Amino acid sequence: MIQLHNVSLSFGGQRVLDGLTWTIRLDRRIGLIGPNGAGKSTLLRVIAGVQAPDEGTVVTGGTTIGYLAQDAEEGGSGRSVREEALTAFDEVLALQAEEERLMRAMEAETDPTSEAYTRLLHAFDRVHAELTAREAHLIVPRTEAVLAGLGFAPDDLDRPLATFSGGWRMRVALARLLLRRPDVLLLDEPTNHLDIDSIDWLEGYLKSYPGTVVIVSHDRYFLDRMVTTIAELSRGRITEYAGNYTFYLQAREQERERQRAAYENQQKMIAETERFIERFRYKATKARQVQSRIKMLEKLERVPPPPSDEAAMHLRFPEPPRSGRVVLELSRFSKTYATPDGPLRVFDDAGPLTIERGDKIALIGRNGAGKSTLARILNGTEPFEGTRTLGHNVTLTFFAQHQAETLNPNHTVLDALREHARGQSETELRTLLGAFLFHGDDVFKPVGVLSGGEKSRVALARTLLTPANFLILDEPTNHLDIQSINVLIEALRQYTGTFVVVSHDRHFLDQVINKVWRVEDG
Repeated sequence: MIQLHNVSLSFGGQRVLDGLTWTIRLDRRIGLIGPNGAGKSTLLRVIAGVQAPDEGTVVTGGTTIGYLAQDAEEGGSGRSVREEALTAFDEVLALQAEEERLMRAMEAETDPTSEAYTRLLHAFDRVHAELTAREAHLIVPRTEAVLAGLGFAPDDLDRPLATFSGGWRMRVALARLLLRRPDVLLLDEPTNHLDIDSIDWLEGYLKSYPGTVVIVSHDRYFLDRMVTTIAELSRGRITEYAGNYTFYLQAREQERERQRAAYENQQKMIAETERFIERFRYKATKARQVQSRIKMLEKLERVPPPPSDEAAMHLRFPEPPRSGRVVLELSRFSKTYATPDGPLRVFDDAGPLTIERGDKIALIGRNGAGKSTLARILNGTEPFEGTRTLGHNVTLTFFAQHQAETLNPNHTVLDALREHARGQSETELRTLLGAFLFHGDDVFKPVGVLSGGEKSRVALARTLLTPANFLILDEPTNHLDIQSINVLIEALRQYTGTFVVVSHDRHFLDQVINKVWRVEDG
């Protein structure tokens, strides 16, 4: 059990956690939710001991904690994928090395009746018994099974980890964490770099996980299928709701409706009492009743007003010019990357592909299948073998998967829009930023201090600077909170142009697309 008591933490004068008290019990599946910038990632870091609070205490007792940061990835250690994941069993690997050392020492001992040989034999027996108790013979197959579940092919396991992208290295970090099996898993957006197949596998693995799991996720389907408790972080405090995310939405609305009714009834009673006091304040025959009501109001425990809904970003794509019927055509095409291990064929005589006006296409497939490559080919920024023909009067905007990461951390939020502006005034830019919840002095914040979700909002805002009738969106929901995703869903449903979207968020795709293209096997 983990207990947080009266925990407070501020950044840059802004209080993120405010006297937060929370008990995380064992064997729970908890979804930690809240708007971007509410402090979800910060709270996980505090629980994990990575970030010290300004005030309050975090008591973990003997509980072991495993923490996956939102942008976790293993570095260039020189190890292979399998070797890096196996470091989850460092103690077992050390015991195996000791067993091998003792075996060599016994082989070198010429007299098996000697006291030295007997000592070596006893030590070998102890180490071997410990390895048997720890099921050392299973660590390699367990490791390979977890890596396979997270999308690694058998040929990938012996490749150097440094040759993989950040998203794949994050999977290795996740695999190592799962294999360590701490009492409490803290997972910050674990599905961000997973494809749909890997998310399905992770759901199954975590459902049978022998411990507590605390998850920050923007994936509604994942939360609905995974968690049994929702912990809402709002205004620096935690409120718990029993049930999954859908139940939480219903329970929160019912609770707010009850609070709203109680507040309105009390306000009505207070108003009636004050009118009585004012009417009969100077009437001698009513003096006792007036004084009684005055004292009653003074002692009355006031019902607080119901919390207003968190501020929501406002997103509506500019009305685009009408394109021709055919938006884009690709001939049959191929794409090969040169790698240190030789040519890597991503597409081999694929297609042809045609996108027509009004198409709302989902690009899905396992990671590494070529979804982002195809998105860049459609955008005209990725060289390939074949021809790409843009239709009549087509204007295109591309939102790259890691676009938020390309923002200059030293620029202000306003500067980030200025450098992509198309003649808009500062007032127009600030109005657009206000729609994305950057108000007042927020526009002068350095990009480097923003949360992942706030950076994504800035990147999305930049896509609205130019009206376009063809959008290519590569993982636009990564790092956005659920409320912001819902706003994006509504904007895309109202959008009159054409779009292609790469996403692993099943709820998001179900709401916006009318065609599915699955990318696999070139």
